[in-house]
Amino acid sequence: MAARETGGSPIGVEKAVGRNGNGNGNGNGHAKPRASRSGGRRARPAAKAADPGQGITIPRRWTTAGKDPLEQVAWDLRAALISGEKGEVVFEQKDVEVPVFWSQLATNVVASKYFRGPLEDPSREHSVKQLIGRVAYTIAGWGREQSYFATEEDAQAFQDELVHLLVTQKASFNSPVWFNCGIEPHPQCSACFINSVEDNMESILKLAATEARLFKGGSGTGSNLSAIRGSMEQLKGGGQASGPVSFMRGYDAFAGVIKSGGKTRRAAKMVILNVDHPDIVEFIKCKGEEEKKAWALIDAGYDGGFNVVGGAYSSIFFQNANHSVRVTDDFMQAVESGGQWETKAVLGGRTVDTHPARDLMNMIAEYTHICGDPGLQFDTTINDWHTCPNTAPINASNPCSEYMFLDDSACNLASLNLLKFRTPQGQFDPAAFEHACHVVFLAQEIIVDNASYPTPAIEVNSHAFRPLGLGFANLGALLMAAGVPYDSDAGRAYAAAVTALMCGSAYRMSARVAAGKGPFSGYTVNAEPFLRVMNKHRDAIEGIDASAVPARLLSSARKAWDEAIALGTEHGFRNAQSTVLAPTGTIGFMMDCDTTGVEPDIALVKYKKLVGGGVMKIVNQTVPEALEKLGYDSEEVSEIVSFIDEKDTIEGAPYLKEEDLPVFDCAFRPMNGARSIEPMGHIRMMAAVQPFLSGAISKTVNVPSDASVEDIAQCYLDAWKLGLKAVAIYRDGSKRTQPLNTSLKGEKAVEGRPIRRRLPDERHALTHKFSIAGHEGYITVGLYEDGQPGEVFLVMSKEGTVISGLMDSFATAVSLALQYGVPVKELVSKFSHVRFEPAGFTGNPDIPIAKSIVDYIFRWMGLKFLPREEQPVQAAALMNGAADSGGADGHIITRAEERKVFQLQADAPPCAECGMLMVRNGACYKCLNCGSTLGCS
Repeated sequence: MAARETGGSPIGVEKAVGRNGNGNGNGNGHAKPRASRSGGRRARPAAKAADPGQGITIPRRWTTAGKDPLEQVAWDLRAALISGEKGEVVFEQKDVEVPVFWSQLATNVVASKYFRGPLEDPSREHSVKQLIGRVAYTIAGWGREQSYFATEEDAQAFQDELVHLLVTQKASFNSPVWFNCGIEPHPQCSACFINSVEDNMESILKLAATEARLFKGGSGTGSNLSAIRGSMEQLKGGGQASGPVSFMRGYDAFAGVIKSGGKTRRAAKMVILNVDHPDIVEFIKCKGEEEKKAWALIDAGYDGGFNVVGGAYSSIFFQNANHSVRVTDDFMQAVESGGQWETKAVLGGRTVDTHPARDLMNMIAEYTHICGDPGLQFDTTINDWHTCPNTAPINASNPCSEYMFLDDSACNLASLNLLKFRTPQGQFDPAAFEHACHVVFLAQEIIVDNASYPTPAIEVNSHAFRPLGLGFANLGALLMAAGVPYDSDAGRAYAAAVTALMCGSAYRMSARVAAGKGPFSGYTVNAEPFLRVMNKHRDAIEGIDASAVPARLLSSARKAWDEAIALGTEHGFRNAQSTVLAPTGTIGFMMDCDTTGVEPDIALVKYKKLVGGGVMKIVNQTVPEALEKLGYDSEEVSEIVSFIDEKDTIEGAPYLKEEDLPVFDCAFRPMNGARSIEPMGHIRMMAAVQPFLSGAISKTVNVPSDASVEDIAQCYLDAWKLGLKAVAIYRDGSKRTQPLNTSLKGEKAVEGRPIRRRLPDERHALTHKFSIAGHEGYITVGLYEDGQPGEVFLVMSKEGTVISGLMDSFATAVSLALQYGVPVKELVSKFSHVRFEPAGFTGNPDIPIAKSIVDYIFRWMGLKFLPREEQPVQAAALMNGAADSGGADGHIITRAEERKVFQLQADAPPCAECGMLMVRNGACYKCLNCGSTLGCS
């Protein structure tokens, strides 16, 4: 019997047999009430009492009663193997059972991150069946115990549909669920936490202890430190207060210790300060000033890599946290008008300082230009969309700014893989997506009462408000597959409609659960502002361009919201928050997503991990589908894909129409192309989806390395005007980290007088012509009898007397160094990666990009005169190059080629687990080799 298709039949509420199992929790927060804002439709706050006899009905869409969904897919046995930068085995587990359609990277990530048990223990998990069964069966069991379902048939349908969603990579929970669910009676299941702090030493130290427990468990946390009095304010016993920035040093050091004491990724942490706090100037500058210290240490010879003990970045503060300034509309309006801004004492509220608002904004932009921090959070906008303002305002967020709610609260996340919800004809299927939203959101709701929380306050608020974070991944791939440019009105309308459908479906399920189990206990006091915000969400749908969105998708979104508000008005809502857009780092790999969260595609050329090791170069598999969608025939598609495979760009491909190029624009500029999505393209996309999210969006807006301070300030202003809740900006190249780390070994003193070894009057020589960004030159290396270099001549004939003279003098100095016995290895190590103009593309496939003439010369000399294992850039790549062939032309690649795609990520940190370069993921980083994340769950 085939699985019953419901055509999107809604999950309903019926009379159920069994006990209520309400589990509402108690308490509704402890902060002073906050007046709600006006706006939106007039709401009816009254809600009917819960009917203890009601339960949820679960229609089947993908599964059949009596058939195990895990047995409906084909399985494969393979080795999970992760190799490091130098070819060493980082992780290996043999005979891992996975679905045949899961990639090797997904296999590696799941086996290394989520399987329980020591590797040497025979009882260690070895199958995805065990993993998914452990999680899904546990959640379904909790649901049965607490009478969430109308009948046992509905409970089994829920379990089967959830298993199907997980095994087919349609959905995934946040990492703590995979780590802990089914292991302990009350597992820690939330990835995101917000912690409060008060202006006393006991609270300040308690926050450090709470954060330490969360970091140890792999979760992230955020806090607003504005309650701590400023450094110029008085203590009760006399003397000056330390101020929040002083305590931040301690928090940062503690986070670094927890990381180095057992965790391979950086502790995920957010620190926020209000723009009217008296220490705001010190806060704005603190991370950038530490960054400058790191630069000085790097210039002095210290290692510039992250996670390097004794390196430049391990010697400075504030590297374990994201910083954000919380600004109000009043401040932003003062920036626009050129007005003054006053900072206020925490105690008493007296005016401490007065600053031109524009000076503060320019200072924020200046330090963002230096190091990427601080970002901005827009307090007025955040609290205007707050569902529970009568309890307390929203003061803070989690580390990546997507979860924003009450202090001392937690959120478990889950994401849906948008590319999986399409019909065989390639159209987005709203009914399938709605059904998945219902099932996954219900699973998240069931988790709330069965999870553990690190503090009593967080436990109380989690039970009282039950905030959840349903989100999605693969938006960029979905738009490309549909032939819609990411940076276009059509792309933004499409994304807005999908997000509206997700949020409406989540709140519809929340209202249905409330009909049987009652609304969250903090609902009654917040009913009026809650329904006001629900209507703001619904009203925002009318701003979506209907001509750019499939009619069925938009009508489904409207219907979901209409039903959610109707049910919620009658019964209330079970959950204070429902949706966020998280970075989907590790779980994005688990679902084999091409893109994560709200991000566009990184690049058209991707690199896949192969069974048995090695990597394979392939063109993004969404590209052929997009080309077919745009009307290209099979022969044209084949030639365009071959062109991309060869050139690493689609620009200039045969047959491709100029007007179709925007469909294939990506976040990073391709190696041999010029196109990429501009910063405002990212901001406008965020603005399109923000009205349909309870929380916010984890995303860093990358700006080019030549972006000015004024450009960054304008991005902040535009983000505020477009209604974003938060924004982070990163200027490419601002971090002076080194892609490959060189060890700092003290040079041994040479005893005795150095002796110069001159070359014979007649010697062999090697001449090499080069071009760097169009600047041509010649390197001639004179050789000793043993083939080693003894002199260097540099000719830059077209560059004028200054550069010619400088390069000739430099070559003479290098020649003398060689003749006095300085090893080539030391010169290559010292002068590789030196940055100055001219710099750019070279045309040399072995050194595709040079950071300067000196960088090119010594990397070329390393290739010619050093053994492979000593070459500073190429060595690691060649040692563990490729193990197989594939792709359009069977091209076998090296790790050096892998790096070419991410040329704008030259300052990204190496992965702490395997050593490969990471790439940006929301406000964090992820490793494309082993699936590790840095700063996000």
